[in-house]
Amino acid sequence: MEGKEQDVSLGANKFSERQPIGTAAQSQDDGKDYQEPPAAPLFEPSELTSWSFYRAGIAEFVATFLFLYITILTVMGVNRSASKCATVGIQGIAWAFGGMIFALVYCTAGISGGHINPAVTFGLFLARKLSLTRALFYMVMQVLGAIVGAGVVKGFEGKTFFGQHNGGANFVAPGYTKGDGLGAEIVGTFILVYTVFSATDAKRNARDSHVPILAPLPIGFAVFLVHLATIPITGTGINPARSLGAAIIFNKDLGWDDHWIFWVGPFVGAALAALYHQVVIRAIPFKSN
Repeated sequence: MEGKEQDVSLGANKFSERQPIGTAAQSQDDGKDYQEPPAAPLFEPSELTSWSFYRAGIAEFVATFLFLYITILTVMGVNRSASKCATVGIQGIAWAFGGMIFALVYCTAGISGGHINPAVTFGLFLARKLSLTRALFYMVMQVLGAIVGAGVVKGFEGKTFFGQHNGGANFVAPGYTKGDGLGAEIVGTFILVYTVFSATDAKRNARDSHVPILAPLPIGFAVFLVHLATIPITGTGINPARSLGAAIIFNKDLGWDDHWIFWVGPFVGAALAALYHQVVIRAIPFKSN
């Protein structure tokens, strides 16, 4: 018992001089050592012979499949009801998207990084967090997973019902212009990718090492909030794989007419988030004198 009490005491006093959350960077000079990780090479041929490379791709495929399966099935469940008030409604759909991202990023972060979104992959590639080889492989696996996930939902719901209720496809809602839809996708993806960069920033983790950060939580919450705001405008894409998978399985003009928006918008938003993070956030000194 004495040994256990001593261990508890040591643990309790390990960080005896703590600072309020958010002030560590300005007031502490004894934080963890930090070294900027080297930029990923543009091409990394050795990855093609590594099992971890293919394992990561499989993880992205499975995660995106599960993401589309749960989220599109939720959308179809809401559409099945005569009254949205009798279902989980828009809030429930937003929770399905955000909650699945939280769960799946948590599950796959240690294997593939938990991207589950070509826009996230693109943003991280621009920031030199992964090679072009890996980025392209991830995107292909994400799209394939999305197609299979939407296809399984169509099998459950039936071709007729699935087609009558738009198959979870993204399109610009009546009353909004294509410019509105594009803007919503750019800003929504910027919020998501900016959150990804902030939640996974190694410099921040070193600086505020005493503040536990569960990265999937803010990422999932960002997805939830963006869906709340933009479901009425575009159905919320912010994920080209999600939009393409649903469009392919739905396969009607409504799903293809504005489809370019759900690639251009997310990729522009991701590029802006990567630029903002690299130029503004990463420029902040690690320690101040």
